[in-house]
Amino acid sequence: MYTVDELNDRLIDLAFSEDIGDGDHTTLCCIPEEAMGKSKLLIKEEGILAGLRIAREVFHRFDPEMQVETFMNDGDRVKPGDVPMIVTGKVRSLLQTERLMLNIMQRMSGIATMTAEYVKRLEGTKTRVLDTRKTTPGMRMLEKEAVKIGGGTNHRIGLFDMILLKDNHVDFAGGIAAALDRCAAYQKAKGLNLKVEIEVRSFDEIRQVMEHGGADRIMLDNFSVEDTKKAVEMIGGKFETESSGGITMDTLRDYALCGVDFISVGALTHSVKGLDMSFKAC
Repeated sequence: MYTVDELNDRLIDLAFSEDIGDGDHTTLCCIPEEAMGKSKLLIKEEGILAGLRIAREVFHRFDPEMQVETFMNDGDRVKPGDVPMIVTGKVRSLLQTERLMLNIMQRMSGIATMTAEYVKRLEGTKTRVLDTRKTTPGMRMLEKEAVKIGGGTNHRIGLFDMILLKDNHVDFAGGIAAALDRCAAYQKAKGLNLKVEIEVRSFDEIRQVMEHGGADRIMLDNFSVEDTKKAVEMIGGKFETESSGGITMDTLRDYALCGVDFISVGALTHSVKGLDMSFKAC
């Protein structure tokens, strides 16, 4: 399994490969190799800044001699006209790294901005907003980092760091009890101690989980607000609770007021709009 830094390096290498190919012929044909310059990151929209850390990695991986000066931090609120960063180096390097840096920072900042809006809606409740695995292939670590920058909480990173028995697992395994029994046996055989979450679709399935045990968290899938309140009362704090499925910004707080511990929102990463910014010569 790769470390986070190794995954970032592989993403950056792949991104440069697909963008530059055998050479940025536009830049190479008109910019002298020895030309030096500066470019500034210019914010054009209000939001939450995210991605400065990985931006620095992009520049240094392409050209270690590039100098990056930052004036703001990831997580800061930005507005049009703000300049969080100025980069000095070869003009060729500035031009060839521009798009990759912007692609990453615009997406991460968009995710952080949307997450912050969800978090704000939850103020005064105990509920935390979670991301999901509905991420851009190859960019999961960065997108989940952006969720944290925006004040959200990461759910599992992948299929390896938590057990989540969803409806298909339960149905293929032969039911709630069978799925939980197989889960416990597997963890024992493998010497694992992973957190276990199970998805339920009805009050009957909640009862089965509560009677059987073997789970840490119950996911209430596509429950209405009214049924969620009843489910939370029924569970009575004996398991962590998570609401999931079709929850929007408009209904988020209603679910939180039911007393659930978590609300998972796939839209944080799969339906985000990038924050508008540009990288201009200065």
